Amino acid sequence: MSIHSLQSRREIDPAVALPIQYRTISYSISESKQVPEAEKYEKAKDSATKEFSALEWHTITTDEALSRLTVSPTSGLSTEQVAIRQKEYGRNAPSPPKSDWLQRWFGYFFKGFGPVLLVGAILVLISWKPLGQPPALANLILAIVLFAVFLIQAAFNAFQDWSSSRAMRSIKSMLPDECTVTRNGQQLSLPAPELVPGDIVAIKAGNKLPADVRFLQVSSDAKLDRSILTGESVPLAAAVNSTDDNYLETRCIGMQGTHCVTGTCTGLVVATGDRTVFGRIATLTQQPKSKMTTLEKEVLYFVIIICSIMLTMITIVLFAWGFWLRKDHPDYISVPTLIVDIVSVAIAFIPEGLPIALTAGLTITANIMRTNKILCKSLKTVETLGAVSVICSDKTGTLTENRMTVTECTIGARTMSTDEAEDEINGKEKPAAASGVSQARAISGLCNAADFDAAEAHLPISERRIFGDATDQAILRFSERLGSVQQLRQGWNKTYELAFNSKNKYMIRTFNLVRKECLSDTLPASEASEFNSGDIFLTIKGAPDVLVNRCSYFVTDAGDVRPFDESMKAAFEETKNKYSSQGKRCILLARKTLRPFDVPHAPNTSQFEEIVQEQAKTELTLVGLVAIVDPLRPEIRGVVSTLRTAGIRIFMVTGDFALTALAIAQDAGIVSRPAAEVHNASALRREPNPSTDDKTVESFEPSSSIVISGPELTTLNEYQWAQLTQYDEIVFARTTPEQKLRIVREFQKDGVVGMTGDGVNDAPSLKAADVGIALGSGSDIAIEAADMVLLESFSSVVEAVQYGRVVFDNLKKVICYLLPAGSFAEFWPVFTSVLFGLPQILSSFLMIIICCFTDCAAATVLSYEKPEADVLLRRPRNVKKDRLVNWQLVIHAYGVIGILETTLSFFVSYWYLQRNGIPFNQLWFAFGKIPDGVDPDYYADQLNIASSIYFVNLVVMQWFNLMAVRTRRWSIFQHPPAFNKRTQNLYLFPAILFSVSIAILWLYIPQLHSILGTVPVPVEHWFLPFAFGTFILLFDESRKFLIRKYPKSILAKLAW
Repeated sequence: MSIHSLQSRREIDPAVALPIQYRTISYSISESKQVPEAEKYEKAKDSATKEFSALEWHTITTDEALSRLTVSPTSGLSTEQVAIRQKEYGRNAPSPPKSDWLQRWFGYFFKGFGPVLLVGAILVLISWKPLGQPPALANLILAIVLFAVFLIQAAFNAFQDWSSSRAMRSIKSMLPDECTVTRNGQQLSLPAPELVPGDIVAIKAGNKLPADVRFLQVSSDAKLDRSILTGESVPLAAAVNSTDDNYLETRCIGMQGTHCVTGTCTGLVVATGDRTVFGRIATLTQQPKSKMTTLEKEVLYFVIIICSIMLTMITIVLFAWGFWLRKDHPDYISVPTLIVDIVSVAIAFIPEGLPIALTAGLTITANIMRTNKILCKSLKTVETLGAVSVICSDKTGTLTENRMTVTECTIGARTMSTDEAEDEINGKEKPAAASGVSQARAISGLCNAADFDAAEAHLPISERRIFGDATDQAILRFSERLGSVQQLRQGWNKTYELAFNSKNKYMIRTFNLVRKECLSDTLPASEASEFNSGDIFLTIKGAPDVLVNRCSYFVTDAGDVRPFDESMKAAFEETKNKYSSQGKRCILLARKTLRPFDVPHAPNTSQFEEIVQEQAKTELTLVGLVAIVDPLRPEIRGVVSTLRTAGIRIFMVTGDFALTALAIAQDAGIVSRPAAEVHNASALRREPNPSTDDKTVESFEPSSSIVISGPELTTLNEYQWAQLTQYDEIVFARTTPEQKLRIVREFQKDGVVGMTGDGVNDAPSLKAADVGIALGSGSDIAIEAADMVLLESFSSVVEAVQYGRVVFDNLKKVICYLLPAGSFAEFWPVFTSVLFGLPQILSSFLMIIICCFTDCAAATVLSYEKPEADVLLRRPRNVKKDRLVNWQLVIHAYGVIGILETTLSFFVSYWYLQRNGIPFNQLWFAFGKIPDGVDPDYYADQLNIASSIYFVNLVVMQWFNLMAVRTRRWSIFQHPPAFNKRTQNLYLFPAILFSVSIAILWLYIPQLHSILGTVPVPVEHWFLPFAFGTFILLFDESRKFLIRKYPKSILAKLAW
């Protein structure tokens, strides 16, 4: 069902949907490239990954590409070649999605119990006419009721599908209409659908690419906007030669649907239509998930069990009739009666109220979660969250407030607080050259993608709004405290920027000098005097572990530049570790001056970018380190503790250093052990212990903890992963999005995994997880990929888990309520009639009324039951072992409550007959013979009364069963149905009144008596069931009391 609205369909913006599939395939390709050739295609399981992994258009030379497609770059394809290829490859247009409306509508009517209801209605209709001699009007009414229930169930299925379906709008508008092509030596303007592989296409600024092309020529300023596929809006420079082994990441391939932002290109068409990256991924986005949710699996399992029992009982009845009764008692059960009996058995075993209760329960729970600021994208996933055994959580913005602040900085050998740095820079007269603090302030302000809101310039620095990510915001505030960032930036002209990303883990900006007086704030005197107007000032900031080995010099506290020797490197490493162990994020600031001869190309060209990135790899000057604190959300410790109590393992997955991540994990309660007792990757054995079975994975002590980094994850073998997944407390540090996807897949082997994320690159792991959880502040793509959105904070996940478990609990209660009367007690009247010759003491019509009306309403309101007190004290259910319908529930529903209700209903019915002159001993093995001395009409009337008594007895006893199954462990006094807002379910009482109304409707309308055989019952038979029901309730209260008092007893093990 739908996340955003349960009332209307929601169209998905392809700009949001496409990047999820793109990223997933890209990561899978990267993973397959890292494994040995023999394992490549085993790792790349889906067809799209296999296809893109096998492509070579980006790795071969342009000459070889032209040769393979037999085309000249100057003359293009000939008319004959085009005709042949159009026949071979078809039009360059996406195939329309397959229409499955017929299959969908077929499913509305015939999934679940639909076929049994329809076949039953048809058979009963046949038993009316032509088989009925004379036709029994009751059979016609019974057929109509069955058919009505069949239609009602189909309507509910249609409603569930309607509210969950999401139609993707047409993607054709995203593709170009016309393009410039070279054919027969001439440039032509052709409709894009007429392109074929081998065409030579000219592309200029503003054009959409009409197909996938291998670039043959690119201008120096050619850039492509791939945001429609990647979700990232920064244009990438085009290249002729391959820049990456991954087909989806290389820059020598232009992909259909992307934009040429600047420059010009000439490309060789290598794929068209559905074979393009765009076409393939667009197709994938329209394919529904084939994997069944845990709830769907459980319902299917239950349906199989019920249908198996039903077919077994029907077979017994048919054999008994065919091989015994038809021969020895030919007048006892006619063919029409047999048909009605068989249909009665089938309907008796089908809990018709389950589909309605299931839909209602999921909808109710989703609405409750919405009031707790949780948006459920799929109602079926609500229950899956209740089975989650592992939650992998981001750190920044999820566990922390994403409100970062620079607390300290280290320049040279000196570490100081931001207050000390501010006092130092503001307490002196303006120096002739920049001090160490001044240089750190300059790099912090220049190498920064954040900007202050100009409208709030009058506010204190700490209160001013900043546009940019949290890390840049913190560093920008730090720089502003030490001096005006606006004035600093006015002295420099930005010429290039490489944005921070999860792979590089650093940011680069280059500048040309505008105002020479700014040099005194930025460089020491020796370098400032040599800096010329044509020089390029390269600034870089990022992860110390990535950048520290690129540094050859460092800035002292006084602002001088010294060689960065091993002793200083060790000192900086010690400082970095100190910050990290305190839970602080550490950012390194560095710079480098480039001369014109170092970068002979103009800015905004791909050559300029390549040289700058190459220059940034060596000879950097380390300006300083800054320490950033992101405070833990105040509620996180309680959330982690609650999830732990609920048996859920919660892990941290972050891009931070291991020491930083561990310190925050300890603060949050994710890791409970001191740092000295936390394991690392060396604790994972590569091979089994020789003294143990090869297949045995070593186990660890309870609450064992481990910290492991992303680079270490790439080296793990299958045996080590098996060990890793056994740990109770894990911190994954320095992880990339690809590794996050691998983490999800590994833990899914043994459990149900929830994953949180908020960025574009998190989308594949969110989609791969059993429950993807996005924050409301996350990107549109992350929200689209997720199954659930937390609008306020991570603490909402506790409510989500609680109500996820409540869905499963309530479904068990629904089934436990439906089976005794609506299945077991209805079957035995038919069975005793066939095998023991007794009259069928409950009419087939009244069976249907119980199944489809009186029980159905009460079962539905059970979905409104509130969480029991221990719902978050249990371990998550094991989806492989803990079934929705287990043997304990079957024993309780059939072997306890079912036997009680059946026995007592038989007793009151035959007791009534005994008191009215029809002795039971003459009914036994009578096979339709009327007792001696009894008038046939009187006999028929008394049987109708007895049948109605059986019906009333079941209806009334079910009221008490309804009160009993509300809780699985707790007393009705601990979990009352009224007068306690935390436990009450006031809908129970209207449901009881509804069942009374239905009973009165069919029993007390005189016009129906002769047709249906339903009659009023003596008044005492309305009160006797109250005594029986009270016994059932007291019996169940005693059982629950003993279970609570002796939780390890045999009785507790038998509890459902």
